[in-house]
Amino acid sequence: MKLIERTLYLKELEEVMGTPDIKVITGVRRCGKSKLLEAFIDRINQIDPDANIIHINYNLTDFEDIREYHALERYAEERYEQDSSNYILIDEIQMCPSFELAVNSLHAKEKYDIYVTGSNAFLQSSDLATLFVGRTYEIHIFPFSFREYLQYYPSESIYGSFSKYLTEGGMAGSYLYKNETQKFRYINSEVLNALVVRDIVRKYKIRNEQMLHKLIDFLMDNIGNKTSIQSINNVFASEKTPIDYKTTAKYIDYLCKSFAFYRIRGYDIKGKKYLRSEDKYYLVDHSFKYARLGTKNMDFGRVLENAVAIELLRRDFEVYIGVFKNAEVDFVAIKNGMKTYIQVAYDISESKNFNREISSLLQIPDAYPKILLARTYQPEWTYEGIRIIDAADWLNCTE
Repeated sequence: MKLIERTLYLKELEEVMGTPDIKVITGVRRCGKSKLLEAFIDRINQIDPDANIIHINYNLTDFEDIREYHALERYAEERYEQDSSNYILIDEIQMCPSFELAVNSLHAKEKYDIYVTGSNAFLQSSDLATLFVGRTYEIHIFPFSFREYLQYYPSESIYGSFSKYLTEGGMAGSYLYKNETQKFRYINSEVLNALVVRDIVRKYKIRNEQMLHKLIDFLMDNIGNKTSIQSINNVFASEKTPIDYKTTAKYIDYLCKSFAFYRIRGYDIKGKKYLRSEDKYYLVDHSFKYARLGTKNMDFGRVLENAVAIELLRRDFEVYIGVFKNAEVDFVAIKNGMKTYIQVAYDISESKNFNREISSLLQIPDAYPKILLARTYQPEWTYEGIRIIDAADWLNCTE
């Protein structure tokens, strides 16, 4: 498989080398955690040629004998070198039951720099403080961005490449397959169904697996729409498949904790307060939607909005849905106390579409930056102080 350097994540890993934290790499299944760990080993060797690297990959049968936490700790201790910097890197750590006991013990010895990856269902952000009594530092990774897609598929036509990216998405494992049917079959079976059946169902002992699949289909079909638990239950009840409020809330929480979906909450721009009435849910990668539901009704506007939402999270913004009086702005992106208002539209070539999309931004009275992202196929321009940027250009930039 062709590999590209995931510069953003490698840089972050390099910056936290030597800190006393347990570094935990999280992300959805098959997004590249293991490959990132392998690339980081090469980076360590470049920076510290005398480093002692203890690498354990539980995907390999070579490490079957240490799938017990005492054996894991002994394995590391036997390979410790007194006069070297000692790094422990453990991949798919959940395959060692009670792994946290070994990691906590090794961390307490204060002589190892520890990095771990694991299944998205068994090593979640919300679990880290409970699992590891020492300090943790989370490096959360996503599937390929559009910039990374362009590295993988160099092209003279950024706009043509973007059309393909909107369909193929960022799950790099699917790029090995020759046609769209094979790509989507891989994403649906090896990624999504594995995520649901093998991980979430097993961890949470879910009995009504059919309802979980139905909920996934609903959320995928409604990416970018305001969604409440009650509205979901109303739809299911009308289809003669009722589900109680608590179960729906739990299932959605499981899907978000496992990084299949990301919940974006509302933000009252005028009142400067966060809203909890209705949320929006976005897929970790838009290709999941096509792989699961097919390509007959391709809503490119929603898919583009999904790509922008995930890119904002990838760039480490706090992201909210903006509400101002009777208007809605797709995203309020906040970083270092600075806000940016972003509206997303697929086509603004007709004046009525342009005016509709720009009107919400024009109503906002403050002076924070305002951006309209669309498929313009043109260089950036400004209208009434609002930056109009082609979505492909924005996704390919580093701002």
